[in-house]
Amino acid sequence: MTAAPRSGGVGGRAPDPRVHGGDGARIAASLGLDPGDVLDLSASLNPVAPDPSAVVARHLDALGRYPDPAAAAAALAGVMAVPVDEVLLTNGGAEAISLVAAELGGSVIEPDFSLYPRGGGPVWRSNPNNPLGELAPADAEAGVWDEAFWPLATGSWTRGDHRRGAVVVGSLTKLLACPGLRVGYVLSGDADLLGRLRAAQPEWSVNGLVCSALPELLAPVDLAAWRDHVVDLRAGLADLFRGAGFTVRDTAGPWVLVDGASWLRDALIAQRVVTRDCTSFGMPGTLRVAVPRPTDLPNLRAALAAATAER
Repeated sequence: MTAAPRSGGVGGRAPDPRVHGGDGARIAASLGLDPGDVLDLSASLNPVAPDPSAVVARHLDALGRYPDPAAAAAALAGVMAVPVDEVLLTNGGAEAISLVAAELGGSVIEPDFSLYPRGGGPVWRSNPNNPLGELAPADAEAGVWDEAFWPLATGSWTRGDHRRGAVVVGSLTKLLACPGLRVGYVLSGDADLLGRLRAAQPEWSVNGLVCSALPELLAPVDLAAWRDHVVDLRAGLADLFRGAGFTVRDTAGPWVLVDGASWLRDALIAQRVVTRDCTSFGMPGTLRVAVPRPTDLPNLRAALAAATAER
């Protein structure tokens, strides 16, 4: 996992934000830093997930074989309590979105995640909404639901809309805090649709490490406990920013929104902390700040104090 940033600010102007998070390594490189010297809170990952490194290390022999996703798909279907023929593993949530978008098209009600299609077709909704962090009402409908953050927000695997005619996409890399491993999924009760998506998927799309390690990575998952822990950590994060004088919007996801902070992104980057600028969501002046791991909170507290002291 990422090492704690060393204390002390850095000079130079940070690169402009991308249209989605995960900017830590890019910004570290632009500042001449090692990625481990930057606390990346622009990507909203599970702050209480076990370190996957030891598990993945036990499966390195998979690098010498062509991947077969059957066992991994069966493991995911098992923990989700859905038939395996309703699950398609993908190379991260991004591939799930790309496959479904190419097949169905789509539209959104802004603000919503940048990777969704914005043309004609069914309505796509992230649940909880990214960036607002609001859970959809129980009677809300959509053609495609993105449940990347649903497990951490609710303590359950899925709302089950794939059994009511909708398509569901998800990202295990958020839940397991391993975005470099790339594992996502599509849920659908429409066998013909899943067949077309599978046919459109490149051969060996899901890498061998995922196919081999996923059953073991899923074994310790405790959604209810992780949800409760995230709730507590998120409250502490909100209190930290409110205590520094900022207006904070709480969410159901593993992040908070900090308003009136257009200057704060660069100020925190100078202290080796990266947050998510929400201008691309149509929310200029708002930052999305991921809930940090408990061990990283002191680094964030120190960085925020230094950033506001220089204001």
